[in-house]
Amino acid sequence: MNPTGTRPGGTTVDLEIEGMTCASCANRIERKLNKLDGVRASVNFATERAHVTAPSGTDVAVLLTTVEQAGYSAHLPVPPSAGESEQAGHANEATAALRRRLLVSAALTMPVIAMAMIPALQFDHWQWLSLALASPVAVWGALPFHRAAWTNLRHGAATMDTLVSIGVLAAFGWSAYALFWGSAGMTGMKHPFTVTIERADGAANIYLEAAAGVTTFLLAGRYFEAKSKRQAGAALRALLELGAKDATVLRDGTETLVPIDDLLVGDEFVVRPGEKIATDGIVVAGRSAVDASMLTGEAVPVEVRVGDPVTGATVNAGGRLVVRATRIGADTQLARMSRLVEDAQAGKATVQRLADRISGVFVPIVLAIAVGALGFWLGTGHPVSTALTAAVSVLIIACPCALGLATPTALLVGTGRAAQLGILIKGPEALENTRGIDTVVLDKTGTVTTGVMTLQAVHPAAGSSGDDVLAAAAALEAASEHPIARAVVRAAPPPLAPVEDFAAVPGLGVRGVVRGRTVTVGRPRLLDEDAMPLSADLRAAVHEAEHRGQTAIAVGWDGAARGVLVVSDEVKATSAAAIDELRRMGLRPLMLTGDNESAARFIAARVGVDEVVAGVLPEQKVETIRRLRSEGRSVAMVGDGVNDAAALATADLGIAMGTGTDAAIEAADLTLVSGDLRTVVDAVRLSRRTLRTIRTNLFWAFAYNVAALPLAAAGLLNPMLAGAAMALSSVFVVANSLRLRSFRPQKGY
Repeated sequence: MNPTGTRPGGTTVDLEIEGMTCASCANRIERKLNKLDGVRASVNFATERAHVTAPSGTDVAVLLTTVEQAGYSAHLPVPPSAGESEQAGHANEATAALRRRLLVSAALTMPVIAMAMIPALQFDHWQWLSLALASPVAVWGALPFHRAAWTNLRHGAATMDTLVSIGVLAAFGWSAYALFWGSAGMTGMKHPFTVTIERADGAANIYLEAAAGVTTFLLAGRYFEAKSKRQAGAALRALLELGAKDATVLRDGTETLVPIDDLLVGDEFVVRPGEKIATDGIVVAGRSAVDASMLTGEAVPVEVRVGDPVTGATVNAGGRLVVRATRIGADTQLARMSRLVEDAQAGKATVQRLADRISGVFVPIVLAIAVGALGFWLGTGHPVSTALTAAVSVLIIACPCALGLATPTALLVGTGRAAQLGILIKGPEALENTRGIDTVVLDKTGTVTTGVMTLQAVHPAAGSSGDDVLAAAAALEAASEHPIARAVVRAAPPPLAPVEDFAAVPGLGVRGVVRGRTVTVGRPRLLDEDAMPLSADLRAAVHEAEHRGQTAIAVGWDGAARGVLVVSDEVKATSAAAIDELRRMGLRPLMLTGDNESAARFIAARVGVDEVVAGVLPEQKVETIRRLRSEGRSVAMVGDGVNDAAALATADLGIAMGTGTDAAIEAADLTLVSGDLRTVVDAVRLSRRTLRTIRTNLFWAFAYNVAALPLAAAGLLNPMLAGAAMALSSVFVVANSLRLRSFRPQKGY
């Protein structure tokens, strides 16, 4: 399948969807697509994409037409290189337009609500000023809700947009009728503050504050949601930006700099120290250390030589390499990682808003009550005005003023408090996903550990001084950019001695003259080659370090091995306490890492993790997450590296350490700014509490509507009673949400 029509064999295609306003829209499109023969579709409201698997011979035009028949528009995605900035511009423009709509509506709404609720402000003809101010809000401000309601109506569905549109139009339309044809437009008209249940002349009452207030509150919620959705594709952009932009190709013995898009399979290209490897390939000349942390997450570079495979976007940390390209473009490891993230985001179950689910039932009930009230009052011989007053009152009281505040206020307060604690929450879906979490999968490097190589021990040989061993090694390593070298240099007290005749031995170590002595620092094999074999004690120290997953480097001079330095990634001081707290919350910790088995189990034992999956690449991390989910577990993934991005997106809840890479942060649902693992505990607790607050708000918002509906149907809805009840329900929702500001981090650790 491709933009021109078909493609042999079953395949998949992504469609950009426009016009969705809520999760119900995504579900409707999904159902329409899945009705096509052999088609399986997953529509993600957050990313505004449909991920479609279709049989061979399926025309893309059929899929696009199906989406259009559902009331939305669709098109094939524009390639990132061609349309990324254009798409970002459209998204920014749409968000800016929504912001303008919100600000204008808010400015016009505030005086309308003030005049309606404060009798002292009800001067002569105040009602006409209210009409002038509320009209743009009810018509232009609420236009997104009216459009969505019309789309829903055409397809026989009802969502919160339907409820809002009906309520706003009913309140505004009846107010206009009362002003122009009723008695509400008379000079001196007031809304007296008398909270009584009595039958009144509906033509004397206006409800402009309800029409304008609900519109503004819901526009605020829509705006903050739109800001969150703008970040949906950032993980993919962050991954794509990791790749090299050009390559130095060897053609006819000449080095030529070409754009990465011009690189072909079989081309040989040069990678100098510090440069990114342009694409996946095989080393054909040279030896070096390659920083593959993008792929493995581990701080220790991988030593490569002729015949070894290398991965595009990893960094050459040592000598000059010549690489023959074996995979380019969409076939590379980086491109596959990008697809893993995209597929995980598209396949993640969208969380349909509780308000929409209730609205789907509530709207038909409200309409039925309104029609029933109209029929009852007409059938019992009452005037048409009385019957219409009761019917319209039902529609007005059903307009969800408090409902418009229920979710955005809790989100604003909850996410604001979270930000104060160093927790960034992307949106309601992230909160929803914390509810059922029972397993927490932890990356090792940079999450449980610091991710920085640190000198752990110095083992001097008999007759040698540990300070001398460290000083000699640090002086020599100061000329190297290797992570192990930097760890040794950081541990040595200054000043460092000058070095002469420095030489690097790729993959093994370094040599040089320090204070007149020829010093060798590197792998034990390098000292063996220099006729400086390690003593039994030093070899025992090396074996013990390797057993723990640490790195041992030997130091020698004057024909003898003088000592062994042990370097490793250090466990964060708070990791063990955080994992212990996760256990107390009933969550099962599991460590998932690209490091070797012995190192992983040694670290896991130190922090109290029993389940360990080690030696895995990004694809295998994703498979592990999927396996855990298939076993019925609800999984939170905590990571910090590019290699964690796809797993973070695949998990039910992705939690990124803010000290990690952009790709991981953008793929996650929550970001922990501090990088302190204890914050995971606070993030889960605060997310769950915020979700409970939203649900409580929604319950009371609907409870207010349900309680007032019988009064409206009976024609007993006094306008001040309606206004007071609406105000009180809104105050309750706001006050309940503000309670989230009192959230405190867990004590005792």
